[in-house]
Amino acid sequence: MSAKFAAIIPALSLWVLGTACTSNKVVPATDSHAGDHSVPVSSAANISPSDTRGLPADAAGALARLTSSPRHSEWVTIPTGSGDTLRAWIVYPERSTKAPVVLVVHEIYGLSSWIRGVADQLAADGFIAIAPDLLTMKNLPAGPDSVVAPLAQVAIRTLDPAWVQRQLDAVARYGMSLPAAQKKYGIVGFCWGGGTSFAHAVHSPNLGASVVYYGTSPKTPELESVKAPVLGLYGGNDARVNATIAPADSALRAMSRTYVYSIYPGAGHGFLRQQTGMDGANMAATRAAWPATIAWFKKYLES
Repeated sequence: MSAKFAAIIPALSLWVLGTACTSNKVVPATDSHAGDHSVPVSSAANISPSDTRGLPADAAGALARLTSSPRHSEWVTIPTGSGDTLRAWIVYPERSTKAPVVLVVHEIYGLSSWIRGVADQLAADGFIAIAPDLLTMKNLPAGPDSVVAPLAQVAIRTLDPAWVQRQLDAVARYGMSLPAAQKKYGIVGFCWGGGTSFAHAVHSPNLGASVVYYGTSPKTPELESVKAPVLGLYGGNDARVNATIAPADSALRAMSRTYVYSIYPGAGHGFLRQQTGMDGANMAATRAAWPATIAWFKKYLES
């Protein structure tokens, strides 16, 4: 560990892990601005709380899910230009035909075991999933998520957004060049990665589809260049992020672009990672949001 990061650790207390990607502010359970652009929330009343088949594992269960996964996965190093490289976790689906590629953009916590678990579930659902480590060049120390996450939160704020988008372009090109891949790609991100995945829709004219999990929307003037359909999935108790939904919806609606979103009542920021939180609301949101995610990618990425 470098002296730089060793000096950082004492200044970061454990509460950071619970607050950097969460919010305890409350917004109304419904959003009158959503109109026809919102997605109905499915009922989970008849589903056992312990039944998580077909869903990504939560943070606590990610490592066990990865260990037991039957799918082929591996670490790769991707050249991204100007001497830069990114390490990335890639998971292949078990299918006989070529698969679309989905980039998985990590949270402010970096490329955690949980993000790798999300990639594994995307592969289970039929996609080549690639989760790039956008902090590769920061040379953070290896270690368990609980050690790396506080350092990642500091380092991620130093990233140049334009540089991040160029890295994602390179990862997408790499993914679509794979022999088992279709020449189509989508992107999904969470928290910081959710905002990044929305920004990628602004940046890339070649993007096939974007899914934004509780990430802030780009500024209204930037939305003019959005071509790809965007799906937004948000917790009801996340006022900071949700304040950015209506301006984006109004702007994209006026330009006849596809932006569909759902706000899940009672769910918190980070609900897919923290599925047992908010007295069941996070799990209900997860059970509605993940099938919507897969349906979105199948609609816009499958040939």
